[in-house]
Amino acid sequence: MPEKYLLAIDQSTQGTKAILFDHQKQIFWKTALSHKQLVNNQGWVSHDLDEIKNNLKKLFKSALEQVSADQIEGLAITNQRESAAAWSKRTGEPLCNTIVWQDNRVQKLIKRISYKELQEEVKNLTGLALSPYFTGAKWGWMLLNEPRVIQANQNNDLCLGTMDSWLIYQLTNGKSFKTEPSNACRTQLMNIHTGQWDEKLSEIFGVDLNSLPQIVDSNAHFGDTDLFGLLPHPIPILSVLGDSQAALYAHGCFNTGDFKVTFGTGSSVMLNIGNKLPKDINNKLNTSIAWSLNGKTSYVIEGNINYAGACITWLKDNIKLIKTPEETGDLALTANPEDHTILIPAFAGLGAPYWKPDMKAAFVGMTATTSKKELVRATLNSLVYQIADILAEFQKLSPQLNNEIHTDGGMIYNQYLMQYLSNITQRTVKISNISELSALGSAMNAFQDMSGSKSSASYSPRMKKDVALNYLDEWHNWIEKMS
Repeated sequence: MPEKYLLAIDQSTQGTKAILFDHQKQIFWKTALSHKQLVNNQGWVSHDLDEIKNNLKKLFKSALEQVSADQIEGLAITNQRESAAAWSKRTGEPLCNTIVWQDNRVQKLIKRISYKELQEEVKNLTGLALSPYFTGAKWGWMLLNEPRVIQANQNNDLCLGTMDSWLIYQLTNGKSFKTEPSNACRTQLMNIHTGQWDEKLSEIFGVDLNSLPQIVDSNAHFGDTDLFGLLPHPIPILSVLGDSQAALYAHGCFNTGDFKVTFGTGSSVMLNIGNKLPKDINNKLNTSIAWSLNGKTSYVIEGNINYAGACITWLKDNIKLIKTPEETGDLALTANPEDHTILIPAFAGLGAPYWKPDMKAAFVGMTATTSKKELVRATLNSLVYQIADILAEFQKLSPQLNNEIHTDGGMIYNQYLMQYLSNITQRTVKISNISELSALGSAMNAFQDMSGSKSSASYSPRMKKDVALNYLDEWHNWIEKMS
């Protein structure tokens, strides 16, 4: 009897992947297509939804060249979070390009409403600091500035969704308009206490709740799809998880105090805090939902770093210091140990736990002998320092913090970065043995498998604690000077 496979879709910031998983959680086949990063001279970041949809069709055709239609038994989705999409309820056609999670265009809108009482109210309702990075303000901007979105809203023809909802809507030919808590909680329109859209929040951002999808469990039946007519029979969409929560699931971080670091375009540092919300969620980090399974909700505390892999892309594409990301490790290892250059990677401000949206990026502490090697090392180090500061906040909020750092994403193969992360945090760093962890997490959710994945390598601290603290003090001093 032919083996059955689950098709997982990972719709990320840089592209879309299609992956076939067998029931042993092994990858049978995978492929990917990138899409254009539409960045204008103001630094606004957008994606073309039609391009992403066409890429999906190509990926599905490729998958069906590997296996027969009868071998695909279901679909799982994981996706970039917070990116804002708008489309016609009637036709399913996009009304404008997405506003990507990195995009900072609504900063002025946020500033206009950022008085202390409102900031506290939003934080207490959502667990999230009032910020241009979350979806609600992006939709609010669309409703003020995108003519087709404004017209559709007036005609009761508007769907607003994160990328998961848009994918589900397209895959089901408009029959299903749903999302789930790991994505909905990042919009800043969902009340984290009730798990539903909130009228007060909708008023703050000027978004009609009737335009938003139904919130269901992360392992609900999201609808059926024939993959745009490629299958002779529909298959169920069995799982949806935001990419960071999906990675947490795949790591097996199901216990209070377990946490992971995902290295993608940005970086997500996420801590499982169990099935109860803390009494006080007004802290320097964001409180979110990990997932809701069969009506039972798990919560997380998260710190987000805006520029992680994107810093390496900047080194390569913008200032031409490197040709490939792979060379950064060797360059950092051979850099002058006496050089104290630091990168402040505030290309779109600094996120958690600093919350400095107006800060600008800069190399600081350079001398006449600073060279390419030191600049590359400073770039990698800046990511570690930000993670260390988020972990320090975790420690304040969760005394049960695990001593192991579970890691995933493309940068985990950079040996310098992983060792420096262990050195500065004084913790064991465990490397995932599979690169497609977000897709695996959603696939495991579809399989109702909570066994977790295995690590392929680990790093232990090779630096004395007082030396690590001195490096962190130097970083903190520069952050204060540049603020």
